[in-house]
Amino acid sequence: MSKQTAVRLPDELNERLVLLAKRTGRTVSYYIREAIEEHLDDLEDIYLAGQTLERLRRGEERTYTLDEVEQELGLAD
Repeated sequence: MSKQTAVRLPDELNERLVLLAKRTGRTVSYYIREAIEEHLDDLEDIYLAGQTLERLRRGEERTYTLDEVEQELGLAD
């Protein structure tokens, strides 16, 4: 199942998309979808890492050393 959504694009970006679509025989929607699929993982990593960093700074998260992780998992020598 797919959902439809709307986005507002600056004129220049929209013109580039339209031109690319015309030159390649693809749709503008195709390229928007491709761009989102290509970069969504990176955006999730960036923004979720930022949220985690803020929780660390506020003392709501903690970090673990490699030794602690190995000990917990029974991997310590």
